[in-house]
Amino acid sequence: MKRILLIEDDPAISIGLEAALTQEGYVVVTAADGNSGALKAKDPTIDLILLDIMLPGKDGMEICKELRHENNRVLVLMLTSKNEEIDKVLGLEIGADDYVTKPFSIRELLARIKALLRRSNELKMGIEQIAFGPVTVDFTKHELSLLGAPQRLSTKEFQILKFFVEREGQVVTRDMLLDSVWGYTVFPTTRTVDNYILSLRKKIEMEPSEPKHLLTVHTSGYRFVLNP
Repeated sequence: MKRILLIEDDPAISIGLEAALTQEGYVVVTAADGNSGALKAKDPTIDLILLDIMLPGKDGMEICKELRHENNRVLVLMLTSKNEEIDKVLGLEIGADDYVTKPFSIRELLARIKALLRRSNELKMGIEQIAFGPVTVDFTKHELSLLGAPQRLSTKEFQILKFFVEREGQVVTRDMLLDSVWGYTVFPTTRTVDNYILSLRKKIEMEPSEPKHLLTVHTSGYRFVLNP
């Protein structure tokens, strides 16, 4: 059984989510504040963390940042009541794999959890290592460096990059990414893809505002270029 750590300080939300997740067959571990949640997050048997951003003690951003700094690749799905785009982008930049904004439906949340768990170990066989420009990537180890400096990527960012690399030179639409990387097309929006592309460019491009490898194709999507 997959183990999910739920870090949520609202008792009503925590009880409801724990019941729904248990009914789906997950083993649920809970924490009601950031400090205890950060400790439980280090448990290597945890498969996925549902992480509220606004928490007493350490907030969700700080917990996620600490996990990635320690090279902990556990899946992190952030729960936020904030609607500002900057919060969503920041969450992705520090290594969150996905996010949902409150209020959300249980059906949506369960779909996202299922997709993350299914896709986390499904980096396709084939290309395992690659170098382009100042970047070197090892997809099997989930390691990427820019000019020799290690960059922290979420599992989903590695999946997105590998999807592009395997289709080098081809136009990749946002819907293709939603279908193939997320594994569902109803709940996320094309803006979700754009947020991930923005975050990914900051880790593989020398000048993210003027990308050389991960290019925008106007009205169509994106294209990865190995040798510009």
